Order: sequence, then structure tokens, then C-alpha cells
Amino acid sequence: MLKCDLHIHTSFSRDGESGVEDVLKKAEAAGLDVIAITDHDTTKGAIYALGIDSPVLVIPGIEISTRQGHLLALGITEEIPKGLDFFETVRIAKELGALLILPHPYHQWRHGVGIKLKTAISVVDAVECFNSRYIVGAANKKAGRKAKFYEKPCVAGSDAHNARFVGYGLTLVDADKNVDSVINAIIAGKTEVRGKMTPLRAYTHQSWRNTKRKISGRVHKR
Repeated sequence: MLKCDLHIHTSFSRDGESGVEDVLKKAEAAGLDVIAITDHDTTKGAIYALGIDSPVLVIPGIEISTRQGHLLALGITEEIPKGLDFFETVRIAKELGALLILPHPYHQWRHGVGIKLKTAISVVDAVECFNSRYIVGAANKKAGRKAKFYEKPCVAGSDAHNARFVGYGLTLVDADKNVDSVINAIIAGKTEVRGKMTPLRAYTHQSWRNTKRKISGRVHKR
């Protein structure tokens, strides 16, 4: 079973705090076999990581901001425009051959697609049933229930925006250590979910930092 963290941000994300090298070093130190780098609306971090020599396998990916919320697309290096309708984004991503995961689908303040689109879960390949960046676990539990109802595989992700928390969301995948094998195993449901919560102080610190950044941006636009 490979130890995988399938939802990680680097400094290539607008709110990422750690460089790609630091993320890879922490993944290795945490005993991970595989990570997916899924920066917000860009694959530049993932592409950069693919050029670094590391014992940790990198699955390139992207967290796309659709009109109704976020979508993870793994196994691609192409960028998909943000702001499109969710189902149009799914269509484009599938044409590119991406593995599609619905991240934090029922979180009210984290762009959860499942809140706005009840049928969204039916068109993805897997559901993030454990996201470590929750103050309480209710939304994770709901994701797990919905995944079971729709017969979708469950995965986990740290959603780390700082290298310290890489590995906090852990997916065990019964696969060989290559991208195609991992992706096919996830689709086949050969996964187990583990994890622990990101400390509240770290989560609130980043939320406050992002809020200040947004306010500053609005002020400068005036």
C-alpha cells in the first residue's frame, strides 16, 4: 500500500506558503510514497516538481476554481481556465484524461461544490472524504456518506498550504509506484483513508492572512 497525500499546495498557489523543494523534503521525511501537487488554477508548481530528483512520486495536478466551487484534476499538466461552469470544467478535464476528485465538497466556506450542485458527485471519479483543514469533522463525514451512496471511492488530502502539514491527509493506495497505476487504483476504489486535523491555530492564521491580502487588494484597486 502506497502512502499518498493527494491534495497539496505550494508557493505557486496564491495562498501557498512553502516552496516545492520544502514540500518534497517534508513528504520524504513523513514517509510518503506519493504526493499530488494541486496548486490553485495553475500547474506550474507540479511541473516544477517533476523536474526535481526525489524518492517521492509526484502526480501533477491542479485545483480548479469553477463557477460553483473547487475541483481537483490529477494526472495532467495542462491548465484549465478558472471561472467556467463546473460541468464544462469536468468535460474539459475528462478530455485531457484527468482523474477528477471533489475536494471538501460540503464545506460552507471552502468553495464546496456539493453544497450548490447535488449531482456534482455523480460525475467525478472520487471524493475527498477526509480533508485535514476542518475545525470540526461534520463535512468530512457527510462526504463519506455521499461517496458511499454514489459508490464513489474515498480519498484523503492534507490540503496543506504549508509544508509542515504535508501528510496530515493520507490515502493508502494499493498500487505500483507509478502515476498510471495509482490513478487506476483510485478509480477502482483500492483506497483507504487516514489522517489527522491541521491545528486550529495554523488554519485560523492562514485564513486571517488571506483575508488581509484580499482587503489589501481591494484597497489598491480603488
